[in-house]
Amino acid sequence: MHDSQATSIDRQLIFTADADAAQIALSELQSLDPYAELIEWLAPGIGRLALSMSWGALTHQMRRHPPVFCRHICPVQVHVPVQKHIFEPERLAHAALSLLPHLRAGQSFSVQTRLLGEDWSFGRYDVNTRLSEEIAAQEIAPHGLPLDVRNPQQVLSAVLVEGHGYLGVSRTRDNLSAWAGGERRFRREKEQISRAEFKLLEAVELFDLTFPGEGLALDLGAAPGGWTRVLRQHGLRVIAVDPADLDARLAHDPGIEHARELAQNYLQHNDARYDVILNDMRMDARDSARLTLAAIERLAPHGWALMTLKLPEGQMAQVASEALALLGQHATIRGARQLFHNRSEITVALGHKGGR
Repeated sequence: MHDSQATSIDRQLIFTADADAAQIALSELQSLDPYAELIEWLAPGIGRLALSMSWGALTHQMRRHPPVFCRHICPVQVHVPVQKHIFEPERLAHAALSLLPHLRAGQSFSVQTRLLGEDWSFGRYDVNTRLSEEIAAQEIAPHGLPLDVRNPQQVLSAVLVEGHGYLGVSRTRDNLSAWAGGERRFRREKEQISRAEFKLLEAVELFDLTFPGEGLALDLGAAPGGWTRVLRQHGLRVIAVDPADLDARLAHDPGIEHARELAQNYLQHNDARYDVILNDMRMDARDSARLTLAAIERLAPHGWALMTLKLPEGQMAQVASEALALLGQHATIRGARQLFHNRSEITVALGHKGGR
């Protein structure tokens, strides 16, 4: 194979969603571009789509109507034949040079690689490093292309599957997630109580929420206490509402009040004001939405709420739509997404109606 086999492509993208919600994500994209057509599924939850509009036009539409189940998108601008059993990063790096006109000089960049399937003779790091070196070595006036792996302004995406490599450049903000495929991973802490903590951290980051330096938080359905622990880490006092026990490590924290009762009962007799309200309860999404709206009546003017909506198999899109419609009647939806750490659920950020 030779570098000349790399070919330019126009109006294609690769999108990623949870495998169980892939068809819903496809429908979301086709609602933005009604003439878009699925070319193929590259892997469960990962599809290649042919657009009828430009990448820029699609992302403009997406900012106005953000998808819920689609986690990540990236453009396809170059196709390169690849093989698993030979060292391909060198050839991919040369092919990536054709994408230089798409990179904005003076803005930081990073390379994000996904290898779909098994038995590759090289790793993602090998591709990231080689492509980054090749791009960074180019003399692009006046300010070059600074490499920033943690917070890049633009991304060169490389998606490799048996026989094929797909490359494209985009602004990070247009990809729906700053992480390849939307796979936001956190390092497990020794004191971690539950995996749900990752879900809260991912949501706060994605929806650009800020924990107040102090104040009072309400955690509905708190047990075993993972979200309560995160709230305490950020200096908030917490009322943790759940008839079940909290983790023993939280038992002697003077900043936690454990209300051992159902959330519905607690809200009927409590009128405190909260800076943050959380709800990760396992209940029908529409009932959970109503419960959260009742709690938001006690939300401080500049506070925010975050909740998960549990979705039944086979009715995920319908139930999500109904629950979001309920929430939207009496609160501002600041964001809604099926996160990487969500399962059969979506996470929703909320504020007061008419607020930011």
